[in-house]
Amino acid sequence: QVQLVESGGGTVQAGGSLKLSCSASGRTFSSYAMAWFRQAPGKEREFVAATSWIGGYSYTADYADSVKGRFTITRYNVSTVSLQVNSLKPEDTAVYYCAARAGSHGPEYKYDYWGQGTQVAVSS
Repeated sequence: QVQLVESGGGTVQAGGSLKLSCSASGRTFSSYAMAWFRQAPGKEREFVAATSWIGGYSYTADYADSVKGRFTITRYNVSTVSLQVNSLKPEDTAVYYCAARAGSHGPEYKYDYWGQGTQVAVSS
């Protein structure tokens, strides 16, 4: 059974930082893209950052424009990815989800596996 488990969420003040982590299990995730998405209250889920794993190396595929320069995705191995979130803003408040799919990064609907999410709340 495939499982993605996120951790590291919390409540911080604007300008603060958090490190979110995601650990995947249940299959071999080589040649899988892993990504972070988020869903704010009353809004649709949106893409945050993604990384692919090709030939034993991690490639950072993309960042959403709203987080470029503030968030950093790191793929440590085939099954572990983190998201360092710095200079947090109240609009970053959301549930952050880890997701995985075979192959390269793609649209949200192509991601096959999802975690349960971790809450990030940023106070002004």
